[in-house]
Amino acid sequence: MKKWLNRIPSWLKNRYLLVGAVFLVWMLFIDTNSWWFHRELNNEINELEEATEYYKGEIVNDSTVLFDLDSNPEALEKYARENYLMKKDNEEVYLFVDPKEDDKQ
Repeated sequence: MKKWLNRIPSWLKNRYLLVGAVFLVWMLFIDTNSWWFHRELNNEINELEEATEYYKGEIVNDSTVLFDLDSNPEALEKYARENYLMKKDNEEVYLFVDPKEDDKQ
């Protein structure tokens, strides 16, 4: 029994090193407040901040379009014609569809 015990290096027999290594592994990976968990949360926070910036930009764009639609009747007519395919009584509307975009839907 002592023969295999002599083959183990002395630094592995140090109980403080073993407890420290177990503590380090526990804190880095296993604990609920582990480094791994915090890294995932930080990644999620970064994604949410990017989404926030994107939506703030979209809000600014939509606000300018909305202001333009409220203040300019020609812009309102143009918007209605382009997005809702509205037309006047005495005209015809031709819709050209790109085949590549038709395949995506």
